[in-house]
Amino acid sequence: MAGTDSIADLVIHGGEIVTSAARFPASIAISNGRIAAIGAPETMPPSAETLDATGLAILPGGIDVHVHFRDPGYTHKEDWASGTSAAAFGGVTTVFDMPNTIPTVATPEILAAKHAIADEKAFVDYGLYAVLGEESLDHVEALAEGGVIGFKLYMGNTFGRIPSPDTGAMLELFERVAPTGKRVSLHAETNTIMERREKRLREAGRNDPLAHLDSRPAVVAVEAVERAATLAEWTGARIHILHISSKEELRPLAEAKARGVDITGETGPHYLMLSTDDYARCKGVIRVNPPVREADCHEPLWNALKDGTIDMIATDHAPHTPEEKTRSVIWNCDCGFPGVETQMPLMLTAVAEGRMDIRDYVRASSEAPAKSFGLYPQKGAILPGADADLALFDLSEEWVIDDFKLHSLSRISPWHGRKVKGKLKHTLVRGAFVVRDGALVETMRGHGRSVHTIQRMPPAEPRNIHKTIAAVTAAQISAAVTAAKP
Repeated sequence: MAGTDSIADLVIHGGEIVTSAARFPASIAISNGRIAAIGAPETMPPSAETLDATGLAILPGGIDVHVHFRDPGYTHKEDWASGTSAAAFGGVTTVFDMPNTIPTVATPEILAAKHAIADEKAFVDYGLYAVLGEESLDHVEALAEGGVIGFKLYMGNTFGRIPSPDTGAMLELFERVAPTGKRVSLHAETNTIMERREKRLREAGRNDPLAHLDSRPAVVAVEAVERAATLAEWTGARIHILHISSKEELRPLAEAKARGVDITGETGPHYLMLSTDDYARCKGVIRVNPPVREADCHEPLWNALKDGTIDMIATDHAPHTPEEKTRSVIWNCDCGFPGVETQMPLMLTAVAEGRMDIRDYVRASSEAPAKSFGLYPQKGAILPGADADLALFDLSEEWVIDDFKLHSLSRISPWHGRKVKGKLKHTLVRGAFVVRDGALVETMRGHGRSVHTIQRMPPAEPRNIHKTIAAVTAAQISAAVTAAKP
């Protein structure tokens, strides 16, 4: 790729570029926040600054489509500054934040207020979800226009206790979202099964960590994925299955894809690397929704991630205080733990161990999220014209995860003491150093911008031949009711 005669802002020399297709030594020139040229050192333009990346791998910055930064409403757990600094230290340059803050993001006014908070504090780029439920039904179009990256629908209960819509409401909600083009991310667990089982377990005096797993068997996810896929197929809505935890979910996911449903899925490091064997060690710290399951799920999940049945890796970064995670009764321990800072080192360690090719990892951590949410190729790629979102790692350096050195406000995770291989050295967001030589560039607070402005998601079309409720006007309904009266 040829250089240019103009002066670049930065040229990076000596590194090895890693994409989903190849890994190769090359220099990168950056101008005005974007990649201007990639090629041999002698083809690079003159630059205001250079960086020697000898010995480092240059990856596209991670895109984590599933984080909870707790701001506003729970800032004792996390806020936008701490959460996005943790992301930057993890090589993650874009995050999508969930709507279960206080207040829940259900109206355009609340969305605008949250944009203002994020815009002031964020070190990395971001997208905001709005909740998809009966409380937001009449605001779907306004929320889409107001700048959401997508919608989040809770089919099962989790932190924040957001009500789960029934199936009839889900169908109508999908019908309303489809014309906006936005993707619906689903917490795919069937609430009625879980509530019944949890009630029985509590009555039986089960307060141990494994009781949480017993209250949420894999069938709750299998049923939810099948139901959501059927409604998406009917309405044409684009959907995304969050935190796939079990091997059993892979069948309905693969079948829906084979039928042409626009469905994507994610899993997280804890579902690939932790199991029921870790419950005794971690106790309430490991409590997360859906739960960490048996070790025999690992191989199927790894295979699905490698072959693309599972499209991407995400973290469900869900910080809480140590007190909230170490209560003696499992039902009283808050669900979730931090992960946005540790995902890339954990996964790069798996790469080093031969679990996954690094090119497949780049696809899952950056390219696939960008494509699924309409940001590619401006995000998720190392190409001329793309945003210069880069994570530079020393893939040979070994270190040990220490909860007390994490940059999230929550310093308690099941990864404490785990040896990993792959150390972040630099993170650039739109060509600017946010982490340099392993240190946060404090002046970059507020550098992050919402990526909804570059998102391109054309309207989805219903796949059935019948009119959807969204296409039926109030006047038509009123006329039909009047005509039916005796």
